[in-house]
Amino acid sequence: MKLPLLLAAVVMACPHLKAEETKPAPQPPRPQRPPPIQSPELHPDGSVTFRLRAPKASEVKASGQFGKDVPLAKDPHDLWTVTVPSVPPGVHEYRFVVDGTATIDPQNPWVKPQRWPNTSILHVPANPPAPWDLQDIPHGTVHHHDYRSKAVGSWRHLVVYSPPSYPGNTRLPVLYLSHGYSDNDASWTVHGKAHWILDALIASGRAKPMIVVMPDAHPIPPGSLGFEEYAPKNSAALCDDLVHDIIPLVESQYRVIQKPAARAFAGLSMGGHHALTVALNHHDQFHWIGAFSSAPPPPGSVAQGLEHPKSVNSHLRLLWVACGTKDFLIEPNRKFHALLDSKSIQHEYLETDGDHSWPVWRRYMVDFVPRLFR
Repeated sequence: MKLPLLLAAVVMACPHLKAEETKPAPQPPRPQRPPPIQSPELHPDGSVTFRLRAPKASEVKASGQFGKDVPLAKDPHDLWTVTVPSVPPGVHEYRFVVDGTATIDPQNPWVKPQRWPNTSILHVPANPPAPWDLQDIPHGTVHHHDYRSKAVGSWRHLVVYSPPSYPGNTRLPVLYLSHGYSDNDASWTVHGKAHWILDALIASGRAKPMIVVMPDAHPIPPGSLGFEEYAPKNSAALCDDLVHDIIPLVESQYRVIQKPAARAFAGLSMGGHHALTVALNHHDQFHWIGAFSSAPPPPGSVAQGLEHPKSVNSHLRLLWVACGTKDFLIEPNRKFHALLDSKSIQHEYLETDGDHSWPVWRRYMVDFVPRLFR
């Protein structure tokens, strides 16, 4: 029965009720949603505004690679805000520190891919664009693959970049690219912008078109082992995965040159540990190596190459080792450079400004990639 008819029936059955007593009870007003928050907000003058709603907080700071930590101010609506002037262009990591506890920016969907995510991404484009900025040029494609690794005995994931000209009529060389200890297979694209860097270098003619393969560099998940014990075992497992599973997958599904002279390997931090291990133990499979801010392998784990320098030198067309002077790994890199020199292993060693961070590694990519496959 419809509501008006039902009310009329009630009045007829109960004539002592007054008309106003039969009206529906008023509904309480719906709670108003707070207006949406935009954070970070980039302004035309180069400033950036950060916002966080934190009703119970007593102190909020924004901390990141854009500059010094800055305090946020609270308004009557429990919204904490700060505008940072003249933020330099770049892809910056940042986080909020709320009463001493670090947290990502909940309004920002761009989070740095890590095994333990704790950092948001602030991307301030440069003018003119930097190689890691999105540009109006031809763009390649980022592919994702799940595969069953026989070497590791588990399902694994990797990311592949193909250039704008792919597939074309020409087979392409391949760069295998490894991330650091806290990162994962998405780090080189989502945060490192490797695909945009390749797009820019290829469009400008600085780099040859190539396939870039970015695997999960943790075939052994990090556990209770310290890095010194974990890293050599993990690198050995990654090399097995490369040789027996990843290279066959790539060479069966992409139009690539299936020769060691058309394969390069590079990595940062823990990935640099991988790169130096590949250079000294698998130089017959990869002829171009880049080690960025490496955590160098212990000599015992790469003795095969150290004790056979002529074989290493005959295969490697480039062994490029670079580290920032403010990097906490600068001294281990200097010692490994000296070790390579003492063994007469040909390599290029470079010290640059910078610390152990992605702004340094993006620059290394811009310097290293144009040298490949020449």
